[in-house]
Amino acid sequence: MLDHLETLESQSIYIIREAYNRFERLGMLWSLGKDSNVMVWLCRKAFLGHVPFPVVHVDTEKKFAEMYAFRERYAKQWGLNLIVGKCPPIEEMDATLPPAARAAARKTAGLKSLLAREGFTGVFAGIRRDEEGTRAKERVFSPRGEAGQWHFRDQPPEFWDQFKTDFPPHTHIRIHPLLHWSEIDVWLYTERENIPTVPLYFSRGGKRYRSLGDEDITFPIDSEAATIEEIIAELKVTTAAERAGRAMDHEAEDSFERLRADGYM
Repeated sequence: MLDHLETLESQSIYIIREAYNRFERLGMLWSLGKDSNVMVWLCRKAFLGHVPFPVVHVDTEKKFAEMYAFRERYAKQWGLNLIVGKCPPIEEMDATLPPAARAAARKTAGLKSLLAREGFTGVFAGIRRDEEGTRAKERVFSPRGEAGQWHFRDQPPEFWDQFKTDFPPHTHIRIHPLLHWSEIDVWLYTERENIPTVPLYFSRGGKRYRSLGDEDITFPIDSEAATIEEIIAELKVTTAAERAGRAMDHEAEDSFERLRADGYM
């Protein structure tokens, strides 16, 4: 009988292998955060220690120094075929967006440019339904418009793990192997598997980052949790949102949904 983490792992590996079998040219988005590190780890398990497609970091060039150090170390240690895509300047983004959302939109534009250049028919993204309300509307296999737009009112049903994978030619697909995981699941699995993690997640001087983004629009929370065990204990009692430290989540109510509809991860 599989336990909870084994069940999650098995389902995610099935999704990864199914996508690899069904779609011709795939990439895996690697944000360097806890979720995408678990996703890369699962992919390595699915393919006997090897990731058989490129791993993509859409780089705003505004990440924390610890994140860049982590990228360089583990891209080499895990033998990843790393592609780094740059983002356009903020002046080219939609001026009607609030400031932090406008900064985040650079990542969407950078991803679109990279997708056009590399010709990926599908990309894996490490999002979870419990992370943010708009993401709760997602599907595991999510068709997108030609420019990556997400039509969240027009998504295929997915009942009883029956996934639609037969899409018309040239359809771009986002694949979400962690959609059914929770934040606590991610940390329990990270602890069990001893998955490397960016140290910013652990408390220093009474502060830690619960979610990682650009350094200028991401802020730490008050926390004494300096180990994964302490993070899990903290999450069991907290009432604060996971993205409480993300500036754009405190701006206009629809800004995140606008970004997601336009192709944001």
